[in-house]
Amino acid sequence: MNILITNISLADAEKKPDTETYTCHIEGDIIKDYFKTSSEKERDIIRKSGDSIHIIDGNRQILMPGFIDMHAHFREPGFLEKEEIFTGLKAAVKGGYTTVVLMPNTKPVISSLEAAKSNMEKAAFFMDGCGPTVFQSLSITKNFDGETISHLENLDKKLIPLVTEDGKEVASSLVMFRAMEKCAKSGILVSCHSEDPEMAKEGNIWRKKGLRGEIPMEEALEKAEFFLHCAEDLASTRNLYLAEKADARVHLAHVSTKESISALAIAKKERPGMVSGEATPHHLCLNSSCNEFVNPPLRSEENRLALIEALKDGTIDAIATDHAPHTPKDKAEGAPGFSGIETAFQACYTELVESGKYGIDLSLLSQKFSLAPAKLLGLEKTGLIKEGWQADLVLFDRETPVTVNPDSFLSKGKYSPLAGKTLKGKITAVIKKGRLIFQENQKELT
Repeated sequence: MNILITNISLADAEKKPDTETYTCHIEGDIIKDYFKTSSEKERDIIRKSGDSIHIIDGNRQILMPGFIDMHAHFREPGFLEKEEIFTGLKAAVKGGYTTVVLMPNTKPVISSLEAAKSNMEKAAFFMDGCGPTVFQSLSITKNFDGETISHLENLDKKLIPLVTEDGKEVASSLVMFRAMEKCAKSGILVSCHSEDPEMAKEGNIWRKKGLRGEIPMEEALEKAEFFLHCAEDLASTRNLYLAEKADARVHLAHVSTKESISALAIAKKERPGMVSGEATPHHLCLNSSCNEFVNPPLRSEENRLALIEALKDGTIDAIATDHAPHTPKDKAEGAPGFSGIETAFQACYTELVESGKYGIDLSLLSQKFSLAPAKLLGLEKTGLIKEGWQADLVLFDRETPVTVNPDSFLSKGKYSPLAGKTLKGKITAVIKKGRLIFQENQKELT
């Protein structure tokens, strides 16, 4: 089927919305053409296509490349009470995501190609194979045992674009180095959850002392923040150093401190094209005054502003959700993280672009949500609105305010630090490989 999207503005890493209106013509699974609105040209396309064309009136909304999430937890297998692949994908589509990379910290841990394929094959059944592309990452060490890396042999980076120990750190520098050496041979990206285990343990001890009332909470949080800050900085520096020695591609997940940003910036200059980093919407939009529990912790306003500058100057390549749904019981007991894939883009648009406080425009935001992650994952002709490129697209209504209500989330995780806040804009349509898979007010996603 062909699709003609009329009466739209365009925004991607190379285009900023302007006063012109455009039409985008999709043929099969690619972008056939886009052009300034011309009734004559539109009529010609409709005449040639006959009944096989579907026309969407964009109503002056913004057409953008579909979003790509390099870091999401769909909890399958093992934690289906928190999330499962189908509910996670429903939430992803609602949030405008057309590609998602799943983390391996499930039960059992995803440590084999067979287990990864099982999750990806299950995801392929969603929407009869027309849903978001799903990549399942593998753990760096088998079953998170901190030692075994034999499963990293002979991996295909087109099938497994990255490996990660997300949720914990590989404690042994030697094991991490050997793992990076193996990944360097295949070109697979090593995504690092940079957190020195002993420093992190000490930080959590202080936090628990405060929760138990053994010391004033303010003092406990100050001590905890010191050690948890050190935990990220030490591990980031170590991982960047080891990657250089192993000649491996390295990616720092959920960067949150000034010192990690500085280390990342230096490493990127020394090893162009081999080093990258991501930030989460919550670390970009919230600070430690929120008293929300997530790992790494929400940092001070000084660190948040440094992260935004790193986003602007290119030190931070991508924005990734770290979508981490929990049951109400688990969250009440202090489980770190929250659902974020349905609100990620709107939160970043509201705080970083619409507020006008930081000099960030929609083009830069599109780069971080679409083009940059596409490049890091090795996805060809993906992430721009360009003739001949894959038709993974979203329509974004930037005018309509939406109040966040976690009870309405499609994710099983019904907790968000943004609950009750009003965000600007919403996703009104999603196209995946030329197929309209979501449109506002259509029947429920299946």
